[in-house]
Amino acid sequence: MDNSDMTPTAFTASMTSTASTAPGTLTLDERITGALVGAAVGDALGGPVEGWTPQQITERHGGRIDGIVGPWHGEDWRTARPIAPYHKGDGHITDDTLMTHALVRVYATVRDHLDAYSVADHLVPDLISNPRWIPELEAEALPLQRIFLAEKWIVARLHYGHVDPREAGSGNIVNCGAAMYMAPAGLVNAAHPQAAYAEALDIAGAHQSSYGREAAGVFAAAVAAACAPGATPSTVVDACLALAKDGTRAAIEAVCEAAAGHRDFESALIPLRNAVAPFDTVGPDYRAPSLGARRPSRLHSVEELPIALGMLLVAEGDYRHAVLGSVNYGRDSDSIATMSGALAGALHGERSVPATWVKTVAEASRLDLHAPARTLTEVAREIFVRDTARRRAHESAFATLAGSR
Repeated sequence: MDNSDMTPTAFTASMTSTASTAPGTLTLDERITGALVGAAVGDALGGPVEGWTPQQITERHGGRIDGIVGPWHGEDWRTARPIAPYHKGDGHITDDTLMTHALVRVYATVRDHLDAYSVADHLVPDLISNPRWIPELEAEALPLQRIFLAEKWIVARLHYGHVDPREAGSGNIVNCGAAMYMAPAGLVNAAHPQAAYAEALDIAGAHQSSYGREAAGVFAAAVAAACAPGATPSTVVDACLALAKDGTRAAIEAVCEAAAGHRDFESALIPLRNAVAPFDTVGPDYRAPSLGARRPSRLHSVEELPIALGMLLVAEGDYRHAVLGSVNYGRDSDSIATMSGALAGALHGERSVPATWVKTVAEASRLDLHAPARTLTEVAREIFVRDTARRRAHESAFATLAGSR
């Protein structure tokens, strides 16, 4: 089936059977809590198998993963390459959640919409100045000492290089580094995907370029769409297709078309990988990227976001199914499960996230998973009040200019 000319509305019609029954009316608080807690739990489940294939995961664990597992190398995690020195597993969150919570703290400081300058003025100082408990290091340290090279880039470019924040992402390796923590931008723009997309693109300009920046905008839009009353997996995908550009849009279409034929993640693992492969620059060996990997291109896409959306469709929005599909997919499993967990959590609230997983992750990571949600809910309400006042002021001014009576 050629999906190149398919409109978002047509895609919804073709995916009618994938849409789960519309959830009951959830409050803003419940959706934000579901998204942030769901993202953190997905991150923790995906961490221990990051970089491996579905076959390797099955061989290592004697079957598919169905919950929280320990480190891939067991007690040798401290020295085993390429994982050392990180304790991935046992319910430890990774840098995806560290960065997500850092962005929530920026919103708590600014208490309004963010832009690229917010990254320079607030996010970077937080990463390099405030020690925090880092679960994977089992120690208190600066977040800078845990985040990946693509995130260290923003410190080098903004703090040391004094680059214009709106352009600082140019030249970075193109990956999902900005997208993985962009759920808060979607949540403060709950039910307004277009606004979430625009805000996330502005924020991500300080971090990423090309399809890495695009993924950040589309993921934020997906989270915002998942917060809308009556939202379903298909309406979330439609919101993404209405906004996504170039290779990102094509990759989402291809993966979601492949997902339409599956109701179980086991049968979907290979078809979804095959669907995204033409758009993924990393190549078949995740730990040995191709020579053209992570370079800017209008033809390509990050792998993580399309797969997360595909798993959401396969699971019909069910949190457990979507996240376990993302985890057992392997490759960048922590980021994929972070995204699918945020989306499923926003659709159905925290009640959809297994309580035992929440408890284990919170205790193992020494984190209050609910505190960021409470903070962001409060800030989102304040921003909405400001947006309403600004919109009314503009309406009044425009009515005067247009001579409306």
